Amino acid sequence: MTIRLLIVDDDPLVRGGLALMLGGAEDIEIVGEGADGSEVPALVERLAPDVILMDIRMPRVDGLTATERLRATGGAPEVVVLTTFHADEQVLRALRAGAAGFVLKDTPPAEIVTAVRRVAAGEPVLSPAVTRQLMGHVAAQAHEPPRRTTATARLALLADREREVAVAVGQGRSNAEIGAALYMSVPTVKTHVSRILAKLGLNNRVQIALLVHDAGLVDLHEGEPDA
Repeated sequence: MTIRLLIVDDDPLVRGGLALMLGGAEDIEIVGEGADGSEVPALVERLAPDVILMDIRMPRVDGLTATERLRATGGAPEVVVLTTFHADEQVLRALRAGAAGFVLKDTPPAEIVTAVRRVAAGEPVLSPAVTRQLMGHVAAQAHEPPRRTTATARLALLADREREVAVAVGQGRSNAEIGAALYMSVPTVKTHVSRILAKLGLNNRVQIALLVHDAGLVDLHEGEPDA
């Protein structure tokens, strides 16, 4: 299946470079480019992309606002935010809005191609290590009473087994790792994840992880390899 990709960045050189490196992949088709988040709705309607590479910092409508507006609509394409920095509040805001992950602008071309393919396949572009790094930035926020209370109330909608899977997702575990830890098959894990997303109105497993951390259910050092 060919992946239809839209690139949105206010720097024409960045757009050109991304189009050049990604256009060489046989299974990726660059269907269009945009220079600002304000252009995204019209481009999505006209071009029907599967994935959008979205810059965060743009002059009129930034990538965060554009992602929030886009993911609030049904049937929206997946979004991968482009950034020049690692984890901070802006990246977290994008992930909370439903972005499937983020890539740094200096990421090697082969890794960006892999990221686009993974997102198109429904997988977040965040390794367990990066997930734990991001969670470190919400650790303090998770102890704020309103945030923790809201997260706890939402997770209460889950069945016991679904809650166990949600916590494992929050630990940055893969489906195979969750299956091994909870004694279930990978297809069963995927079914539970799908149910969690539907019950909680979330877009992807990164948002599950953020919610679990907001509820204070995960130790930031759980799941890390021994030194």
